[in-house]
Amino acid sequence: MSSQRLLIVDHPWAVVQRVLGVLLIFFSATMLLPVLIGLIYRDGAVAAFGTSFLIAFSTGVALWFPVRRVSRDMKIRDGFLIVSLFWTVLGLVGALPLLLADRPGLSFTDAAFEAVSGLTTTGATVIVGLDTLPHAILFWREWLHWIGGMGIIVLAVAILPMLGTGGMQLVKAETPGPIKDDKLAPRIKKTASALWWTYTTITMACAGTYWLLGMSPFDAITHAFGTLATGGFSNYDASMAYFHSNAILIAATAFMFVSGASFSLHFICWRNGSFMPYLRNIELRTYTLIIVGASTLVAVTLYAHGTYASIKDAVIQGTFQVVSLMTDTGFGSANFSQWPSFIPILLMLLACLGGCAGSTSGGIKIVRLVLLLKQAWRELKSLVHPNAAFSVKLENRVLSESILRGVWAFFFLYVAGFAVMVLILMALGLDGLTAFSAVAACINNMGPALGVAAANFSPLPSPAKWFLIVAMIGGRLEIFTLLIIFTPEFWRR
Repeated sequence: MSSQRLLIVDHPWAVVQRVLGVLLIFFSATMLLPVLIGLIYRDGAVAAFGTSFLIAFSTGVALWFPVRRVSRDMKIRDGFLIVSLFWTVLGLVGALPLLLADRPGLSFTDAAFEAVSGLTTTGATVIVGLDTLPHAILFWREWLHWIGGMGIIVLAVAILPMLGTGGMQLVKAETPGPIKDDKLAPRIKKTASALWWTYTTITMACAGTYWLLGMSPFDAITHAFGTLATGGFSNYDASMAYFHSNAILIAATAFMFVSGASFSLHFICWRNGSFMPYLRNIELRTYTLIIVGASTLVAVTLYAHGTYASIKDAVIQGTFQVVSLMTDTGFGSANFSQWPSFIPILLMLLACLGGCAGSTSGGIKIVRLVLLLKQAWRELKSLVHPNAAFSVKLENRVLSESILRGVWAFFFLYVAGFAVMVLILMALGLDGLTAFSAVAACINNMGPALGVAAANFSPLPSPAKWFLIVAMIGGRLEIFTLLIIFTPEFWRR
């Protein structure tokens, strides 16, 4: 008996099992909030969430208990494996309430798709009839957005002392962007706490604004979750168009723009009491410039084609949709797939760019675009001056060649993965437009698509949905974290 116990404790992945168990226990506790919502509204979904809580909690305990005495520090490989497994397992566990509830009555594939879409802040949905769903289910979808937005792994590092010295390995595997070594505080726990304090504060401000502009308290809170997470789930099939309010669209545009910027930058500005870090940040300036330029182009095109009778409506609608798609939020104020000319394709391409590193948005990230342009400029200069040595700087910081190689590697994997996924979906019977837009929607964690999936993803065949689930997780973890666990080198001790 003792030798068997020793074998389990000394297993090379025991620390992964231990942390995964604790995190799953923590996640199960979040299911108690929808239970409370169900009791308040008496919507009949309490049993589904109660059962799901028991399943998730007992599974977490079963994973944690045999290896509870493991005390080894986490290695970088442990961090990658925990994050990849956790987002996969979490999506399946998060699907339980959607599967067990009488409404919306989803299949396992659709429940998994909806849960992973929520947790990865993609916002692609397979549900029709959102307006009549139980409040507990609506809250759960948005709650998945919110805890997935900044990354539940970062939250766990902030509040679970048991992660201790190994916490940085989780954050490196979880946080988006090419430069992951900068800290806001000397200890990683304080860094994660700072990010979540910032995230929570802005969420409260967003919810308060929505409420003052006419949303019910429930709608204000849940839509604030979706806004700050740049997720895009709504409680209504019509999304933000349901409220028929330009004021709400303007507020949502502002908060989506804020959420598409770096939360680390927000914290630094608030801590210093100065806007100068915003003004000096080249990524934020580029992000703002692209949004202003694209919004102007879209608004002028909408007005010129007569889509909106007034320039005011064209500006509000155009800017809202540009910011929603570029930040990969995916809220809708209109059916942009029916907008004239090049606008739908432009919006999909903007979604591929995404927001800033350190934000809750998906996509390539603006900082990578900046670095790719800087590298291209360096190569052009090298052609003119072949004997000169040029460096690539980001805000007066000379970047190492390893970072630059990583940017190119990410871009290659992004394009290659995108192309392979499109071909797979076309092989499954989807037309080119639907396949392209569905992959763009999922790998960029954006949500809305074109073609057959313009309204929602329910018409897609089940195999296509599972491939898109992989795309959503890969996009949320920025490809490398997911792919690395499939390399032989990763498993060599």
